[in-house]
Amino acid sequence: MPIESATLQADPLADPDWQEPEAPVERLSWLRLGVLILVLAGLGAGGTAAVLHLRNTAGPTAKSWAVPYVDVTLTPAFDFQDPSANPANDVALGFVVADPQDGCTPSWGGYYTADEAAGSLELDRRISQLRSAGGDVMLGVGGLSNTELAVACADQAKLTAAYRQLIKRYDVDTIDLDIEGTAVADTASLQRRAAALATLQAEGTLDVWLTLPVTPDGLTADGLAAVRTTLEGGVSLRGVNVMTMDFNTGATSPDMLDLATSALNATHKQLSDLYLRLGVKLTSPQVWSRIGATPMIGQNDVDAERFTVADAQGLAQFAVDNGLGRVSMWSLNRDAPCKGTFTNVVVHSNTCSGVTQDSLAFSKTFADLPGSVVGASGRDSVAIPDASPSVDDPAKSPYPIWRLTAQYVTGYKVVWHGVVYEAKWASSGVDPSAAGDASTPNPWAVIGPVTSTDAAPKPTPTVTGVTAQWNTTTMYVRGDKVLFGGLPYQARWSTKGDVPSTEYPVDPDDPWQPLFTVPGEPV
Repeated sequence: MPIESATLQADPLADPDWQEPEAPVERLSWLRLGVLILVLAGLGAGGTAAVLHLRNTAGPTAKSWAVPYVDVTLTPAFDFQDPSANPANDVALGFVVADPQDGCTPSWGGYYTADEAAGSLELDRRISQLRSAGGDVMLGVGGLSNTELAVACADQAKLTAAYRQLIKRYDVDTIDLDIEGTAVADTASLQRRAAALATLQAEGTLDVWLTLPVTPDGLTADGLAAVRTTLEGGVSLRGVNVMTMDFNTGATSPDMLDLATSALNATHKQLSDLYLRLGVKLTSPQVWSRIGATPMIGQNDVDAERFTVADAQGLAQFAVDNGLGRVSMWSLNRDAPCKGTFTNVVVHSNTCSGVTQDSLAFSKTFADLPGSVVGASGRDSVAIPDASPSVDDPAKSPYPIWRLTAQYVTGYKVVWHGVVYEAKWASSGVDPSAAGDASTPNPWAVIGPVTSTDAAPKPTPTVTGVTAQWNTTTMYVRGDKVLFGGLPYQARWSTKGDVPSTEYPVDPDDPWQPLFTVPGEPV
């Protein structure tokens, strides 16, 4: 990017459209100049390509990036890998925070380690499935709840290692730092975070977004200072994403679209001025490309504030008209009308919007931004990684192999032809890989492919103290407990010579009831 100061000159080869201003914005001290060289080294690494890209896409035909948030740890899990449930091509997964027991260790929502999320949430597999269908993920770090890593971890080396671990584990090239609450003004953590991110950007390609609170008048003073601290720490920011929600203006019927666009326009002015003060002159389209908007769809935390589908349509048009770099929303989990007890009741829910809408109405509105129309990437149907009639290896399958005669309940997971599926409702005899339609829908949802690191599921006993080994000649009566293959069973009725089943799920008409759980069974 071009630099303007008393000692630095713009490079016309880096940006042919650069025009030197009539007077310098601000004279830089030698100390400050040294800091800026570090800052702009990251910006300059991809400067020419970035400027050309912005020049080609800014304006009425700009291709704003639709990347809605998914609350990963919320129950029930949202199938972001399934285009029928998620019209967007890319998603922002939230949120990675500090482990409550070890502030320098990442966790998902304070509940799951990365390995636990891979097992309990099928997160790695879902990401793989999304990518196989042409999509991708951005990693959301922080959020209002729990504690962000940079706040909890004061050890610079361990903090950098924690971020590095996340980037490598999920193979991401974009990270979103959601800084809220008291963390916005925590200068020490802001500096630690910037140092860690600058180190990681020096090691490889990494786009960094800062997500910050906003008012109708733009970023707060603390928010603007957070951006400046990050830039002065040597980080090349991809952009600043402002949370256009919870404005709390005191109005009884606030116009959420008007408040959002006011906040975005004000942020544009603030960032233009900030970059100038740091010696970097950006054009108006270049600044817009570094701004994102994230509304809370439907009912906000503030009772009077409701972001409607019409507001979403207006924001999408604003994004296209101005070349906004990014449009997100909180959250995909909420993109549905409230039902049952909450029908026609003003409510703030994690799983519905609280406003009148069709399911996925918000997602479809933003997914229709230029460059991300549903179907254009081939994601109008679920892509099965391997539908060939290959033979599944029980030793390398993380869940039981699907069986034609087995009776499956809602939530049960199986492996079939190298792919993991989950039962959407009870069924028996329906091939998970079969094509379904509106009249005969398939009861199985695809989760993702079996990976090279997967292994056979390990059953977990639910009772202890069983020592008697099953014997083919013994007459057992109802309630008798035995061990078979090291696992406990209990007789459902009198039986002799019937071998306890090791095919899962064990059928309800089998004489032996398993006293253990198998990975894949719903809890």
